[in-house]
Order: sequence, then C-alpha cells, then structure tokens
Amino acid sequence: MSTPSFGPQARIGIAGLGSMGAGIAHNLLKKGYPLRVFARRSDAAAPFIAAGAQAFPSAAAMARECDLVILSLSDAAAVEAVLFGDEGLAHGLRESCVVIDTSTIAAAAARRFGERLQGQGVIFIDAPVSGGQAGAQTGTLGCMVGGPAEAIDACREVLGAFCKSVTRVGDLGAGQTVKACNQVAVAGALLGVADAMALARAQGVDPALMREVLLGGTGRSFSLENHGPRIIEGKFKPGFRAALMRKDLRIALDTARAAGAVLPAATLAEQLLDALCEGGRADWDWSAMALEVQKLSGMAVPADKEP
Repeated sequence: MSTPSFGPQARIGIAGLGSMGAGIAHNLLKKGYPLRVFARRSDAAAPFIAAGAQAFPSAAAMARECDLVILSLSDAAAVEAVLFGDEGLAHGLRESCVVIDTSTIAAAAARRFGERLQGQGVIFIDAPVSGGQAGAQTGTLGCMVGGPAEAIDACREVLGAFCKSVTRVGDLGAGQTVKACNQVAVAGALLGVADAMALARAQGVDPALMREVLLGGTGRSFSLENHGPRIIEGKFKPGFRAALMRKDLRIALDTARAAGAVLPAATLAEQLLDALCEGGRADWDWSAMALEVQKLSGMAVPADKEP
C-alpha cells in the first residue's frame, strides 16, 4: 500500500483537544496547516475555531474531510471509542488515509487497532510523545514511532510541526513500548529524588541547598532539576497529572508481566502514585509522589486538596 507524502496543504484532522492535543493543534495551525478538529467536549474546540480551524460534530464527519488524522486521547478506551464507536473515525476514513496516535496506550492495543483499520486500507501509526504539556505548547516534543517506515517518512513534516525529534523505533506497537520504557525510567529517577529530599529533611539539611549541590555532580537529573523545586516549595500544579502517570505505569507493568520482566522501581512508584491518587491528589502533578515518601518517613505534608 503506497502512502502519499503529507505536505503543507494536507488536510489534517485532530481528535482530542486536552492539554496535549491543544498544544499539538496550536502548532499545526502556526505552521499553516488547514486543520480540522473534533473534541468530545464542544467548548474545547472554540479557541481553534477562532484561530481558523474547522470543527465537526462527529469524528466520522471529520474523517471524511481528512488525509491524515492525529489522535491525542487519554487512554485505550477513549482511542477505541473515537476510532470505532458510533460515528467514529473508521466510519469516515478513506483508503490510504493515515491515523497517527500520540496517546499513551498499551502496545497490544495499538497493534489491535492497526489490524482493524488495515482491513479498510487505513494505516495506523503509534507515535506517543514525551515532553509534557510544555513540550506540546512549544512544539518541542520527542516522538517515538512504530509502524511502516514508508508511512512514517510521509508524515515526518507533519510530526515536525510539534516535535523536535521523530524516531522510528520499530513496527507497530514499538512506539508504545519505548514510551513505557520512558515512563519507567523517569519514575525511577523521581523516586531517587524523593528519597533524597526525605533524607535531607530528616537530617535537618536544607533540601534546596542539597539540591544545588547535587546539580553540580553525578546526582544531576531532569527530575532533580525540574521536579525538585516543586517538591521543595510544595507547589504541585500540573504539569502531568498523577492519575495519568499512574495509568502509564500500569500499562508498563502489565506489559512487563506479559513478557516475564520484573520492574521493581516502577512497581514501587505505581504503589506510591496509587496512594497519592486515592488520597485526593489525582489531579496534582505526579511529582507529588514525593509527599508519600515523606509521609512514610513521619513528616508533615500539605493537607489541602489543591495543587
């Protein structure tokens, strides 16, 4: 199946205008793409309509007017509903259309969706992203892509509108596997930072001064640099919500169990995030996981339920 190249006049659609999808849509508009949008909440589309995008009442209606559709949704259930539900994209997609899923879902789900779409001549690419809401807004996301090389190459210009790096990591599903690896790695790094903060507090050392020293040595990390101030100041406005990170780690752990891999750091991080979410802080930035470490150490933590 040949794949056309998607240039500046390609008819691009995006389904999902949450914190990530909104940033992606903004950057596509900034690059001049004629954008179509569909959001399950109609009010989410309003700012993009004002900026020149065309909104549609259903995913199927949007798909009929698109050459390529980007998904930015919360989980696999949402992706499946937007693709295959009543008035879903699959009811409007034409042969040779490409669907790029930037959502974070399980690799097995991505392969399943791709197989279903292949039957009608549609190519499905899994392209989860890293960089958070800030990266989506500035167009500097990192994208790990799984799918046919020819189709991915045809989409690179579009992906470049909101990503600073686009790397094909294998066949369909490989992108989601690498995203799971990313979430496991950053969770482990934050666990180390949370432990260090608790140890400094327990010994009466200023955590801010401890952080400054560590940033000058081998303890330096993205988590220490970017999440450290949140933990020290107790300001946990997201960011990336704890509930979403818990979801991502559960995907990684389910994938690991199916493959016979053991992930001790991810297991502990998921347990701490579960306690955080069940304690009323699901909408806080996920770095608030450090509060659970401090609670285990008998330390006082913020009692309110606002980030």
